[in-house]
Amino acid sequence: MTNFQELSTQMADAVEAAAASIVTVHAARPVSGTVVGPEQVLTVAHVLHADELTVRTPDGGTLTAAVVGRDPGSDLALLRVPGLSVPPLTPGDGTRVGELLLAVGRPPHGVQATLGLLERSVPERGWLATGAAPFRGVSGGALVDARGRMIGVLNAGVERGTLLAVPAERALRVADLLGTTGRVPRGYLGIATQPVHFPEGDGGRAGRDDERGPRGRGRWGRGGMRGRVGLTVVQVEGGSPAEAAGLRVGDILLALDGEGMRHPRELLERVRELAGQTVTARVLRGGEETDVTLTVGER
Repeated sequence: MTNFQELSTQMADAVEAAAASIVTVHAARPVSGTVVGPEQVLTVAHVLHADELTVRTPDGGTLTAAVVGRDPGSDLALLRVPGLSVPPLTPGDGTRVGELLLAVGRPPHGVQATLGLLERSVPERGWLATGAAPFRGVSGGALVDARGRMIGVLNAGVERGTLLAVPAERALRVADLLGTTGRVPRGYLGIATQPVHFPEGDGGRAGRDDERGPRGRGRWGRGGMRGRVGLTVVQVEGGSPAEAAGLRVGDILLALDGEGMRHPRELLERVRELAGQTVTARVLRGGEETDVTLTVGER
C-alpha cells in the first residue's frame, strides 16, 4: 500500500509540474498549448481557423496570441504570446515502450490528465503512441514522464482511438524552425522505394570487404547481407535530386549518412529534415557497394 501511495503522489506531482507550463488556447475550439520558450506556445495547427486567438494562462489570465508559423507535416503551430511569463516545459531524455506516461492538458474547465503506457514508437512516421485515454482539449498538451518532463506534444486527431504525440525532440526542432523562419522546409530525393530482405542464406559479396555498417544496425562483416533489409529504388523522378546524383532503378539503398533505412516512411522522414544538405548514400549496385553523394532538394 505504501508503494502504491508513493506512486500516486509521484504521478500527481508530475501532473502539477507539467501543468505549470501548459495553457488553454481558444481557437476554433479550445485546445491545450505547451510553453516551449519565452512567449512561445506549441499547439496543434488543425484548429487554428479563428482570426483572433487568445491564451488562458495557469493563473487565469487571458492574453492575445498570434500564429508565427505552421507545419503541416507534424500538425504543429507556434504561437507568439506577448506578455506570457509562464516557464517552458523541461524536455525529457527519451523513454521506452512499456513505460508509464501521463497525458496532461488544460481544457477550459481546468487541468486534466490520463495515465497510460507508451505502446509503440513509430519513428518512420515521427509519432509516439500512448495508451493514455484522449479527452476533449488534450491536443496541444504534453505527454510527460514520471518527473513531469516533456516526452512529446499530444495530438488526438491523427489516429482514431489512439492518443499520439510528436516526440519532444522533433517538436522543439519544429518550434525552432518556425520561430526563426516561419516555416519548416521539407526535403526530398525524388525516388520511390520498397523494402528488400536479404535471406539468411545469401552469401553475396556485399559487405565482405569491411565491417562498416549503418549505425545501430550491427556489422555486416564476413556474413555479407544475410538477414539485412534495404530499400530497392523502383522509380526515379525526372529532374530530381536523385536523378542528378545518378541513382538508378534497381539500386538498393542500404544507408543514408550512416543511418540504416528499413522502411520507405523512415527514409521520407529522415530526408524531410535534410533540405539543402549534401548527404552520402551507401548503395548496393550490381552486387557491389558504392557511395553516392546527393544534395537533398526542397519541396
